[in-house]
Order: sequence, then structure tokens, then C-alpha cells
Amino acid sequence: CSSPCGRNKRASLNQQIIKQMRMRAGAENLLKATSNNKVKEMVLLELSYVNSNLQLLMGQLEGLNSSVEVYQNAHETANIPLIALGLKETKDMDFSTPFKDFILEHYSEDGSNFEDEISDLMDLRQACRTPSRNEAGVELLAKYFSHLPLIESRFFSPTRQTGIFFTWYDSFTGVPVCQQNLSLEKASILFNMGALYSQIGTRCDRQTIVGLEEAISAFQKAAGTLNHLKETFTHTPSYDMSPAMLSMLIRMMLAQAQECLFEKTALPGIRNQFYSLLKMAQEAAKVSEIYDQVHQSMIQTPIKDNVPLLWSTMAQIKTNHYRSMAHFFVASALLDHQLGPSDDEDQQEKTLSQVYDRIPDGRSPLDILKKKDERDRIGKAHIRKAILGHEEALRIYSLCHNNQMDVLEEILKASHQRSLHKYSENENEDEFTDYMEAPDIISKTEHKAEMEVPATTKVKVTDFFQRLGPLAVFSAKQRWTAPRTIRLRPEDRDLGFTLKGETPVQVVSLDPLCPAAADGLKEGDYIVAVGDTDCKWMGVSEVMRLLKDVNEEGIDIQVVSMMESNPPMSATFCGNLPKTYSMICLAHDDDDNNPKARKVTKKPSFLSWGLKNKLKSVSTLSLPTADHSGALPWNKPCPTFPSSSSYNNDSALY
Repeated sequence: CSSPCGRNKRASLNQQIIKQMRMRAGAENLLKATSNNKVKEMVLLELSYVNSNLQLLMGQLEGLNSSVEVYQNAHETANIPLIALGLKETKDMDFSTPFKDFILEHYSEDGSNFEDEISDLMDLRQACRTPSRNEAGVELLAKYFSHLPLIESRFFSPTRQTGIFFTWYDSFTGVPVCQQNLSLEKASILFNMGALYSQIGTRCDRQTIVGLEEAISAFQKAAGTLNHLKETFTHTPSYDMSPAMLSMLIRMMLAQAQECLFEKTALPGIRNQFYSLLKMAQEAAKVSEIYDQVHQSMIQTPIKDNVPLLWSTMAQIKTNHYRSMAHFFVASALLDHQLGPSDDEDQQEKTLSQVYDRIPDGRSPLDILKKKDERDRIGKAHIRKAILGHEEALRIYSLCHNNQMDVLEEILKASHQRSLHKYSENENEDEFTDYMEAPDIISKTEHKAEMEVPATTKVKVTDFFQRLGPLAVFSAKQRWTAPRTIRLRPEDRDLGFTLKGETPVQVVSLDPLCPAAADGLKEGDYIVAVGDTDCKWMGVSEVMRLLKDVNEEGIDIQVVSMMESNPPMSATFCGNLPKTYSMICLAHDDDDNNPKARKVTKKPSFLSWGLKNKLKSVSTLSLPTADHSGALPWNKPCPTFPSSSSYNNDSALY
């Protein structure tokens, strides 16, 4: 249920379920710890009370999950109801303090300067909790989903936790799942995108070709999105996103798409013609076959314990209903149409042979077509099987009556009456009763429902925190020194170093005896500001323009140096159940502790480097200078020193 009332009720149920689960966990712990028989009796009584409450709450949650969508135009026959997935619920999040602290500690910038960006992110997440049931709602979720990798790169370091816990509730059990990384957040947003597509599909007007095409597309996109979730996030600790559950949901979405394809074929009307009736019989058999597969997946452990009863009932009903329709169409083709002189005998024989896998009693398709008695006999067998199937569908419906499904009962009864009428039309009182079993009908479709990955899963967005600098360099996985101020004083227009890279620019080929080096500039430093100008997003040519007019007094630049990273650790908490931790361990070489044993790759000299990287390097030197101070002449290769980044060679083992 996706109405505001339904969402509020779901959120309330989730909170009550959490409370009861906490009480149950506490009672179970007390039961294990105590040896007092009286206390044990009291605890067991409390446990039975709590378990009863949990069952009631789970039943109410199942009722919300069992919502079906019925679209009916005034004065027109309604379609068979379809099932829509409910959106996963989540808690409010406050990124403000953790992100500001991280910006200050990691990026050495004032986090309060990014209040607007943080607010925009929080507003976007809040809006994703109640998306509209249309393409705009899907685009909203896709936009937030596309921002998450950027947020992860900016703020979720492998070496430290942010203190942010993402909590999402299982859409079937109501059990909360909590994680400190963004995997759960990403997976839950993808799940809601699939759920939203299913809701869009159920709301389409299936009395029009356009509406049916929209429904088909929506269900195929729902299946594609859920399949993308299944393949991308394989270890999500939430039952509703387990591989088994997602496989069942994908089948169900494709079954509903196939059902809409059948309705699209039947909407203009089914011609009472031999070939047309047999074609529709195989199309209906295909829908029945797919719903039977859905039902078989629903009754497997552990899915059967949490799938709403209405869902499995609907799958059973539709399996029987569409199979009965297939037998009705074959019966109509055989009983209402006799092989005439002008009919193409070979074509009819070929068409009928493709409908049956086998024909009982060794009959051939041509025998059935030519002999009226045989034709009538098999036709009546099909109509009897159709009647039995409709009666079974009505019986299953009576076991799980739901006010939302009244329209389904009308459709089932109408189909049953139609089959009874067809049987009575061809019944002969003088005829010997023949209880021949009708042969099975081979399923076949001209248009098979296929998974469709929507383009909205990849939306181009602008990084909220792009002011922090290019993400390839300024990310959470990199560690930096605090910005250092270096005073540049050119000597005969010689600054003593070369710049390379795109954005931000990096110091290379540093003259170790130049004034900038003496002031603390290091090989491999990144220039983040020149004077008062932030230049994280500036290329070499732009930084050169800022430096070319430096006077004798010089100018201050700010630089940062890359540091080594530490081993990461992450934790996952599932509900108030036992905690599970996943550790990512790094393999450390003993030689890493011995600086002398560490191998340092020799960097190429400035001249050799310049020959290989003409397009990516610009020197701030305009003229070579004479050596008055005993320094190395600039027109000779000068020794270079490896930056700290060259020592960052640890490899992770998962």
C-alpha cells in the first residue's frame, strides 16, 4: 500500500515489531541466564505473550503487503487484478554533523561552509521516502541512487567509520536491518525503484492499447531493476532482497507483463476463427505456465513462510484460470468449425499438430479434423477440462476471499458460465457419456515478456560536494596532510619545479635546492590554492597564468601531500538480532616495517619525463639560469625524490 495512510500504518507497525523483538530478545537472554524455576515460568509466560503480539503484527503487515491494484473504467469490464510491491521504509537521517566533522578532519576545510550541500542531500533522501507513483517518482529515486557512489567516495573511508547508520525495514517481515556502509542504502533504493515500477504497471488503464503497452513496459522494467539488484548486491542482509526472494519477484513481474501481453492481443476482440482460436489458446497456456512457475517458487522454503497468502493464492487462481481459457479456445475451434471443402487441409493439420504434444489413442491431427465424431469428442473433452479448471479457480478463491478481489470473482464466474454454456450447446442426451481426458496444450507466444533495465538506473548528476575538488584525487580513500603554505619567490623567473596533471596540478621535478623546497614544498605535492584563488579544479595552463606574474615579493600557495592508508573495517547490524561483523584484512609484508628493505622505483629525470609527456607537462621555467650558488644547473637532469604515494603499495585480501 503506497498511500500516505498506508505508509504511516506500515511505519507504525515496523516500530511496534521492533519493540516486541527487543522484548523477546531480552526475555530469551533472561531465560538462558536464570536458574530460578519461578523466574523461568514468568519469562516463558512473557515470551508467549510477546510471540502472540508479534504474530498479530506480522499478520497486519502481511495485510498491507497483500494489496492489489484494480483499474476499472466506468461502464466497462474490469481486468483481473495485478499485484504491486510495497516500498521499503527507512528512518530519517541526519548527515549534518558527521559530514561536517569529516570535511574538517579529512579535507581540512570548514564543514559549515557546506551546509547548503548537506541540506540538499538530506532533502533529496527525504523526498525519496514518498515518491510519486509515476516516472517522476522513479527519476527521483534514480537521481538519489546516482548520487550515492559520489557520496560514498567523498565520505565513506575504508579506514574509519562515519558514525552514520542506515536503517531499512524488511518489506515482508518488518525486521529492521542496519549498516554503516552504503550497500544497504543503494540496494534498498533499487528495490524501491522496482516496486515503484510495479505500482505504475498496476495503475495503467488496461482497457486501451496504450495503457497496456505502458503496463507491459513498467512490469518489464520492474523485473529488470530487481534483476540488476540481485546481480549487483549479492549479500544484502535483508530477507526481502535475498536471491531467492528476488528471483520469485522477478518471475512474478514477468508473469504480469505476459498477462498484459495476452490482454493486448485479446483487446481488439478474438475472431471466432479456427487459426485465431488456436493461437489464443497457446497464448493463454503460456500465461498459465508462467504463473505456475511463480506459484512453485512461492511455495519453496523459506519464501513460503513470508510471502503474503494472497500472492500465492492469486498465482494459483491465474494458473487455473488461463489454463481453462486455453482449453475453452481449443474446444471452440474444434466444436464451432468443421473442415470444409474450401479450407486448407494441410495448414489446419499443421496448426493443430503444433497445439498438442501428444494425442491420445494414437489419433492423428488429420483424423480429428476430418472425422466429426472425433472432433466433437475431443472438443467436449477440452470444454470439460475448462469447466473443471474454472471450478478449481473459484474454490481456491473462496479460501482467501478479499474485498479487493470482488472483481476477480466476477471474472471467474463469468468464465465458468461461458464454458458451461458451450458444453450445454454441444451436449447430446442420446450420446454415450465419454470421459476422455483432453490432451495438454503446448504453450507458445509471439511476444515473450523480457526483463528491461531502465535507463533511469544511470542518471548523470552533479556532485553536491564538487567544491572539495576532483573526486579522482580528493576522496575518502585518500589521506592527506593539512594544507601547507609555501612562499614562492622566483629567482630570474625560475620557480624551481614543474607542474603536471589535469586537475589538480601536481608538483614534479622539484629542484631540491630551490627556495620553495626549502620552504617545505615536496615532490608530488598537489597545489590546492594560489593566493586567495582555489585551484583544485584548475589545469596546468590555468595555474600557470596565476603564477606567471609573480613579483619579487612572491606569492603564497597552498599544497597538500598524500599519506598512506590504514586497514579498513566495516560492521553490519541486523535488527536487534545477533550482530554480524565483516572484516576486510590487509596483508602486510614484514619488509614494509623496514624502510631500508623497501624498494623504491626510481623516477625518470625531468628531461626524460618531459619527452614522454609533452602534452601533460608545462614547466614554470621560461629561461635556463646560470648557477651562482653551487646548485645543480637546471639544464641537467636533477635527482628526484619519490613522493609518499610511491610507498602506498599494500594490497587488500578479501
